[in-house]
Amino acid sequence: MPQPRIVILDGDLLGRNFIIPQGRIITVGRDDIADVVIPHPSISKIHASFELRGDQLVVSDRESTNGVRLNGERIRQAALNDQAVFSIGDIQLRFESGEELADTLREFKARTEGIMDELRKRIVGQEEVLQQLLACIFAGGHALMVGVPGLAKTVTVNSLAQALDLSFRRVQFTPDLMPSDITGTTVLQDTEEGRRFKFVEGPVFTQLLLADEINRTPPKTQASLLEAMQERQVTAGERTMKLPQPFVVIATQNPIEQEGTYVLPEAQLDRFMFNIAIDYPSRSEEEEILRRTTSPQESTLRKVMHAREILMFQRAVRQVETSSLVISYAARLVRATRLSGEDSDSEIRTLLEWGAGPRAGQYLLFGAKAFAAMQGRAHCTCADVRRAAIPVLRHRISTNFQAQARGIRSDDVIKLLLERIKEPEMPKFV
Repeated sequence: MPQPRIVILDGDLLGRNFIIPQGRIITVGRDDIADVVIPHPSISKIHASFELRGDQLVVSDRESTNGVRLNGERIRQAALNDQAVFSIGDIQLRFESGEELADTLREFKARTEGIMDELRKRIVGQEEVLQQLLACIFAGGHALMVGVPGLAKTVTVNSLAQALDLSFRRVQFTPDLMPSDITGTTVLQDTEEGRRFKFVEGPVFTQLLLADEINRTPPKTQASLLEAMQERQVTAGERTMKLPQPFVVIATQNPIEQEGTYVLPEAQLDRFMFNIAIDYPSRSEEEEILRRTTSPQESTLRKVMHAREILMFQRAVRQVETSSLVISYAARLVRATRLSGEDSDSEIRTLLEWGAGPRAGQYLLFGAKAFAAMQGRAHCTCADVRRAAIPVLRHRISTNFQAQARGIRSDDVIKLLLERIKEPEMPKFV
């Protein structure tokens, strides 16, 4: 559903906004008795009231001193359409019905459901894993998938590329892999004009890159992906080349086998928006997997979306409304994991070696927006933040020796964190 709102265009509160709920008359004024308080001397104690009637906003003057103006003329009452600009006192405001974004998100919801239907042709179960992958892609992030061999990680990513109609490359990371094997290399070619250097693009020049078993290659090669993941570009010598859009890296990692592997540096881990854990299927799911994979029939996936549409929906996800309450909640969750500071949680910090940085809060909100958009909502909630908490935080916090000795994992700490950190109370002021 669209979230109609009023955006303030003047004064110290420039850019701030408040949502107009259906079925209520909202009063605006300078005094605390108003539902929405705008502390400006040109505004009366109770200056005006707002009411939604269908897709229009009815604005009424409450006998204020400086009045309500529309198109420069003072009015007593008026019904405003989407994007109408008006003023109360000396403060200018704009009404946004949210209908255009709502239409886009309704289409987005239908498309993501179509993608899920296509993926289910090949992937049995793992519903939350698939939802997290889609949320990560449409939030513009990269994902790290962690699971033992044989859980269809590669098949999942390949199927995603087909359903989204993205160019796809797979790189098998090995100990002898060099950075140039990923980014590309410069070669000397003989041409009619003589010998010239030419850059040969590596597999990173694709829209969806699968970095298979990323922890099997040395840190130097792992680091070759940093610029590509963060800046969406590759630098070779004096040349900087943009990567195709959208650009998504999905890496896989085996959590069990440690021989011949290299721990991912923290800087590399932090570039992944989600750390997605894949578990074993249930008994019924495993029986269905065996039936499908031993059958002579092969499933063909339909293309549900294209690159341009993905970029459009990524922009729509960023427009999803994030209230100050949701932002505050995300910040509290992240700050509670720190080992020091007034917002750190006394019980949580006894279990951790280090806490999450500010990028964790950014990805909590991006993930929340994506989950909300996938449900067709133009606003995200604290519940959306909680849904994103485990995949965002599990690789950004580290349990200490005492916690590990007790068998406490990062996921357990995050669940405790979600229990202990309560949602902030709804503020009255704008």
